[in-house]
Amino acid sequence: MRLPSILLTAALAAAVPSSALAWGATGHEIVNRAALASLPPEFPAWARESGNAERIVFLANEPDRWRDSRDKTMLHATTPDHNFDVEEIADAGMDVSTLPPFRYDFVIAFAAARAAHVGNFRPIEQKYNGNHTQGLPGFLPWAIAEHYGELQAAFSYLKTYERYGTAAEVGEARANAVYLMGLMGHFVGDGSQPLHVTKYFYGWTGSNPNGYINRPAWHAWIDSGFIDKAGIGAQEVLARVTPAPALSLAPRADGRDPVFTAIMDYLVATNRDLDTLYRLEKDGPLRMGGPPTAEGRAFIDTELLRAGEMLGSLWVAAWRSAGPDTYLQSSLVKRAARHPAD
Repeated sequence: MRLPSILLTAALAAAVPSSALAWGATGHEIVNRAALASLPPEFPAWARESGNAERIVFLANEPDRWRDSRDKTMLHATTPDHNFDVEEIADAGMDVSTLPPFRYDFVIAFAAARAAHVGNFRPIEQKYNGNHTQGLPGFLPWAIAEHYGELQAAFSYLKTYERYGTAAEVGEARANAVYLMGLMGHFVGDGSQPLHVTKYFYGWTGSNPNGYINRPAWHAWIDSGFIDKAGIGAQEVLARVTPAPALSLAPRADGRDPVFTAIMDYLVATNRDLDTLYRLEKDGPLRMGGPPTAEGRAFIDTELLRAGEMLGSLWVAAWRSAGPDTYLQSSLVKRAARHPAD
């Protein structure tokens, strides 16, 4: 007896390896390299030093390495940070333009809204819910915003150590900033892959008037299959990089957080590319398993470039907005008073 289509899709999705759940290693590395190339001259030079730059690139894939874990509590906490199913916000009767910037406020609001519109959602299948993440729309916007805040804090105490600390403390603080820059790049990179911002992430399910592909393996083809087959590398994307656009941090008239709003706008723009992505598969330029094409290559390059420039903009905004860590400053001034230089 054949499985119902919903169960078949879930079974196939469960069989897809964790490495197929984001841009592959090459794509994520390209995003972080593009972000580094987009930085304006005012950004600290230490970020571009060979050792730091290569560590930022290496860390682009760190969150995907976590996904090979068997620890279900860790996977429950981190797996939803890689995606955001934009259509499910409307399915729950919510407006993507008014979502709160606070993760757990959103969790509470979405749970209530989903329950009120339960007929718009497929049932949770516990057989495929070992990590207890079914029923969640994904938390990618909040993951990016939270990493932005962590990086801003790291820049604050780095600036303070640079003025009042020792060379060793400055080195450690820079190492922390490098780690957060690289890690943040992964999630911004996920946000430029259209299959990470849609409920149609493993192929088009449900009503399918356009006859789009509905094979779960299609996701892995876009993540890495086409990139590997076409031999897409960093240089062709870096050749198109422009300076990171300035991210406005001015208060908004509607009272919404400007950074979270910019992140949400970025993800919604990626979702608007979804139909183009599926059409390119149907029409041939991104046909799964097919030969690389110039049109398919241009689409992938553009998405990677958008991510790199958005990441660069967030890094620069975090640096510019990071004021001194006043508590740390006070502590370091007191320390200097107790131990004046000989």
